[in-house]
Amino acid sequence: MTGTHDPLVRVWPLFGLTVTTPRLVLTPVRDEHLPDLVDAVLAGIHDPAEMPFSVPWTDAPRDVLVTETARHQWRIRAGVTAADWTLNFVVLAEGRVIGVQDLFARSFPVLRRVRSGSWLTRSVHGQGYGTEMRAAVLQFAFDHLGATSATSEAADWNRASLGVSRRLGYVSNGTSLVEVRRGEVQVQQNVLLAREDFVRPEWTADVQGAEAALGFLTPGLN
Repeated sequence: MTGTHDPLVRVWPLFGLTVTTPRLVLTPVRDEHLPDLVDAVLAGIHDPAEMPFSVPWTDAPRDVLVTETARHQWRIRAGVTAADWTLNFVVLAEGRVIGVQDLFARSFPVLRRVRSGSWLTRSVHGQGYGTEMRAAVLQFAFDHLGATSATSEAADWNRASLGVSRRLGYVSNGTSLVEVRRGEVQVQQNVLLAREDFVRPEWTADVQGAEAALGFLTPGLN
């Protein structure tokens, strides 16, 4: 239950935030999403022989993944402040949890920059959801939060993720080396998007609950 009649929205305004695209609904992860979110993780996110994440969290045993998925969401939620925040949006397709789209900001009142990350359960790869969900949070960031730029990153071999960035207008912004597993180093491609360079989709995301979210995340800026 979301919206003005949800008592949790009164005490945690971010729970009233919903971003809707032609095929997806994105809303901050709530506890009732956790069982389906865990199932999406356990079903597999990537080829086990590869590691697309700079922190190799998917290497954990299944029982650890179950509890750490919940702990991670609770830690993220508890760490939100007006200056530094992370929003973890659960991604729903036809009501089914298929992944997570993150939006991060550090020193947002000064920098006006956001960073994104995401994952999708492996069974829905290749259907264009990655582009759609990132375009959704970029519209929220640029058009509602007042962000002026966005960054992201991916392993230099991760053509799917870098393809999403390219389609949305990001440009290369250098590389860095990260240790993804013990002794295993890979090149990470960093990308940057200025608000005026955003390649917008043909649709406009419907954003509900933005006013309360802005008051919570960017007090005094709007």
